[in-house]
Amino acid sequence: MSEMTAKEIMKPGVITISEDASVQDLAALLAKKKISGAPVVDDQNRVVGIVSEGDLVSQDADIHFPHYIELLGNIIYLESVKKYEERLEKAAASSVRDIMTADVVTVQENAELHEIATLMTERQVNRVPVLDGDVLVGIITRADVVRAMARG
Repeated sequence: MSEMTAKEIMKPGVITISEDASVQDLAALLAKKKISGAPVVDDQNRVVGIVSEGDLVSQDADIHFPHYIELLGNIIYLESVKKYEERLEKAAASSVRDIMTADVVTVQENAELHEIATLMTERQVNRVPVLDGDVLVGIITRADVVRAMARG
């Protein structure tokens, strides 16, 4: 018996958003549709990013300058300055383009369940867009993987 594929467990008709949409539009979409994230697509329905509630929450989070020590006239940062800059950029964002993650983990329709579960675990993602070539055709969440495992 062959293993289930992405096409068999994905949800078609994915709720998406444009990278030009405002952050307020994104918040309204997630709240209205009761979803925790969405792929960001271009005019040809190709995935260019992904956004989640976490991206929105980071807009309201307090941002603290990284701790540092001075040693012999030099500053040594004890935390990542890059992460601080990323958080600052997201906090000031006004469009989806500014807060989305551009490095999106995707799978093709023929990806097998174990591959999808491995990707989600290794890359620590909650949702994976499913593509047919480079076009978005569905999405798989962790809950979808668990349901597929339960079905056997």
